[in-house]
Amino acid sequence: MTQRSWFPILALVLLSSIWGYTWVLAKQALSLAPPFAFAAQRCIGGALALFVLLKLTNRPLKCAEPKATMWIGLVQVAGFMALQTWALVEGGPGKTSVLIFTMPIWTLLLARVFLGEVVKGVQWVAAILTLVGLIFIIEPWNMHASALSKLLGILAAVCWSVGTIQVKLLRQKSQVDLINLTTWQMVVGAVPLTLLAVLVPEGSTQWSAHYIYLLVFMSVTSTGLCWWLWIYILDRVPAWEASLSVLGTPVIAILSSRFILNEAFKVLEITGILMIGIGLSLLSFIGWLTSRRQA
Repeated sequence: MTQRSWFPILALVLLSSIWGYTWVLAKQALSLAPPFAFAAQRCIGGALALFVLLKLTNRPLKCAEPKATMWIGLVQVAGFMALQTWALVEGGPGKTSVLIFTMPIWTLLLARVFLGEVVKGVQWVAAILTLVGLIFIIEPWNMHASALSKLLGILAAVCWSVGTIQVKLLRQKSQVDLINLTTWQMVVGAVPLTLLAVLVPEGSTQWSAHYIYLLVFMSVTSTGLCWWLWIYILDRVPAWEASLSVLGTPVIAILSSRFILNEAFKVLEITGILMIGIGLSLLSFIGWLTSRRQA
């Protein structure tokens, strides 16, 4: 495998590790700040961090594709984060939040229609393994959250999928700088999130050194860096493959939660984690074979 072909895999490992660990930090942060205010603060912090990166790397500060970037920011950032936060408010930070990772299912369908991406041969084995593993982790038959919370979680997943397709379509027609695109979608997404934080009755943020640390870490890494990594990955692999690969995130989230919070593992969770691991390994192996044939 060439050095270049390793980069998306390394980006996926980093992305899944940070986003997975973020679930543990988010639980701590949400005990110190109301949900919508925290989402808006993260988005604003991520945009500021990315603007600094643009300046340091001498990239253009002006938005290159305003119309497309606006829609991506509204759907993939504002819509996703608002619905995700609302789902957590209605159903708590339990398995409802994991419904967001039904995103690969919707992406498989949308990518076939709008991008003409087709899953072939052994790729179906990897897809089925990862999706069934996700079902074992979610346990949709054993969820006690409200129907509204479940619906909001699924709608958040759909927003993520639609944003994924929008990014792929934009990159097909324009070689816009990826960091510039990520920065401005954060700016666009921060506007409605800030309005929600102001208009929705919530408690006040308990500002402290610990909360500031959580906010800075999640703004810079989980929001700014990881959304850029996500767009970088989308630019290099098919949308359906990228969406399946990000299923490493709930695996890291569960492992982090169980070890750090001393929670007990369940048999179905372990089974799901193993199936997702095998599916992702198979996807990586298929990618390696493809790169060798191309070489």
